[in-house]
Amino acid sequence: MNIKKGFAKETILNAFKSVGKIRPRTDHVSILKLAALTIILLVAFAIRLFPMRWEIDPTTGKTNLLLSEFDPYFQYHFTKYVVDNGFLSWLWWNDTQRWYPNGFEVAKRAYPGLPLTAAFLYKLFSTLGVDIDLMSFCSLFPVIMGMLACLAIYFLGKDIGGVPVGLFAALFLALHPSYIQRTSLGFFDDETVGILALIVFAFLFLRAIEGDRPINSTVKYALASGAFLGYFCASWGAAFYPIGLTALFAFVLLIAKRYTRRLLVTYSITFGLGLFIAINVPYLSPRYLTSMAVAAVAGVFSLLILAEILNAIQTQRWKTITVIVFLALVVGAFAVLWQMGHVQGLTGKFLSVVNPFIRAESPLYESVAEHRISTWGTIYYDLGFGVIFFIAGLFFVCGNLNNKNLFALIFGLTSLYFACSMVRLLVLMAPAYSLLTGVGINGLLKPFVTLIREPPKISVKKKFGLGHVGKEFSGAAIFLIFLILMTNVAFPMPRVYRQIYTPTTISSGSLSLVPDRPVQEWIDMLYWTRTRLNSTTVVCSWWDYGYWLTVLGNVTTLADNATANRTQIENIGFIFMANETQAIKMLKRYNAEYILVYVTIRTDGSWAGAGGDEGKWVWMAAISGKSRERFIEQGLISEKDMWTSDLEEVRQRFGNYTLGWNFLGDKNQNNKVDSDELQPTQGINSTIYKLMRYAIERWLQERGQLTTPSIQLQYFSEAYITGLDNASGYYGYVPLVCLYKINYPLEP
Repeated sequence: MNIKKGFAKETILNAFKSVGKIRPRTDHVSILKLAALTIILLVAFAIRLFPMRWEIDPTTGKTNLLLSEFDPYFQYHFTKYVVDNGFLSWLWWNDTQRWYPNGFEVAKRAYPGLPLTAAFLYKLFSTLGVDIDLMSFCSLFPVIMGMLACLAIYFLGKDIGGVPVGLFAALFLALHPSYIQRTSLGFFDDETVGILALIVFAFLFLRAIEGDRPINSTVKYALASGAFLGYFCASWGAAFYPIGLTALFAFVLLIAKRYTRRLLVTYSITFGLGLFIAINVPYLSPRYLTSMAVAAVAGVFSLLILAEILNAIQTQRWKTITVIVFLALVVGAFAVLWQMGHVQGLTGKFLSVVNPFIRAESPLYESVAEHRISTWGTIYYDLGFGVIFFIAGLFFVCGNLNNKNLFALIFGLTSLYFACSMVRLLVLMAPAYSLLTGVGINGLLKPFVTLIREPPKISVKKKFGLGHVGKEFSGAAIFLIFLILMTNVAFPMPRVYRQIYTPTTISSGSLSLVPDRPVQEWIDMLYWTRTRLNSTTVVCSWWDYGYWLTVLGNVTTLADNATANRTQIENIGFIFMANETQAIKMLKRYNAEYILVYVTIRTDGSWAGAGGDEGKWVWMAAISGKSRERFIEQGLISEKDMWTSDLEEVRQRFGNYTLGWNFLGDKNQNNKVDSDELQPTQGINSTIYKLMRYAIERWLQERGQLTTPSIQLQYFSEAYITGLDNASGYYGYVPLVCLYKINYPLEP
């Protein structure tokens, strides 16, 4: 009887109804929000995959994913070493294929956050049966991180200004040109995890200090924010920024009389855990605590403790005495530690970010394009008309300065300053820009949307008085804002398109233009060195190409983008700018077997200046010129022949028109450069001029435009030159990657 009752029609229907109650209740608004967020994330993912079109072999149709730029190849090299040798192996790794002869101590000179994260995830996916090679995994990694950052900023924006702000912030971060560049296919570098960690850290920290949160929840959020701060410190050198930003935010809350015990708890737990993780990173070590940025954290922490003590004191007299004694102790302790050398000021590239004008004193910093000061044109080109909404966002957060809006204001202003200071840090401004732009758009739209939603009113005719603003006006205003938004997307789109359609650097041959097809010259050269030379073969090149030669070419190099030894870079610059007799003495010190140069030319055989060494020789001279006295004292060159680090003097000595030639002025007044208006300089005897010019003449010889090269090399002989068979080039530009065997003179 019970069995029949169990299978009764009513029982079955009731069971289905009960199951239906389990599903989450959603309304149309929630579905629209979820759909909008999903579309934004898909756009963020897809737009970063566009460079893949350059990685498809047109003959076979196979995809061969490579990394972009130069630093990602070191990150891949690091990750591969961890995957092959274990998660602790890097602690004792001295990479002898780099910075020969001393090698490169990875643990003491590199951030492990990104490689360890990628190695862990790669091992995890491999365990789950995902069949993908490590190079392809590392190439796709930044795309996924970029999408996750858009998801993270949605939640941060939602907490600051509601769902609309979160959606707008996610959209603008997804389409931010600088952020696309740093998270597109192949850009496997610190920023990929750094920006994500920054956003999540800010989200967790702001949640931790919320006043209506239980204290145990505050502790949990503070621990999580501390963990992400520590991860940021272990992953990217820009960690001084969130450290300083948070300390400044806490200080402003303090002077605005918004101190709470919750702020002290959150601040102490966050920085306690974050800095504990940081000092256990070998590259940072406990010395990290003596840096000026961390000293500022300690100073603000002291003030927070003082505020807590003052809250417990009742009388004004004792409050005054406590403040005087406390500040005297803090200032005195800081002065003693400073005098004893336990507190270090900002140095190197960190100081150059705070004060960008000191970079002019270092040709090595100035030689890197992304280290230069951003112009307003650069910033506007990057942000477009969105600057209007960014400024509006600043206005709206100033109008309602709660804790979260105050953080957004400080975040926006400080990131704007650092983005102006250095081109590379435009990516650091991307989250703040996206947030404040979302706040600005939401603030502008809100009154008009509210007006449209109002039910129609029966208006009474009045003889005098202000008329009621109709819905038509609100609709027009919303349409205008929408039009500006679309314009903001349309006008910067050339910049966005340029980022998403740009091939990986090696697939473009490091040319300063987007070629019409994948460039094979560098890939062919690296294949040749990998298959013809040994891993211990020492190749001298300018530091730009060090990672490629080590990781893809499997040879030993003297320098790379880590710029770990300034003296060695100066020596390499001297090798290229000195004549052959002077250069061979320096090459002998390193027992280099080959020397490599890269030159780009037009199809008429003239210099192209499209990314080759013909445009980098100025920096080779300026950097080596910093050690003018050292080279003279060592007897490598005479005082008359040695140059300085002054760029104007360098150009006059080696060629103000092009390397090897000075332009004397348009004497013929025909608006052309004629041969009688050019004067040869010291540059025509430089090693780099001869090596580049020899390759150009070999290319002309292959075209039948020259019988024999006029350049006679004394200590170098052609080993392999790629691009000699490329007659048409890429939009008229021909890259030549040139490797020469070094023939040392017989010692008497």
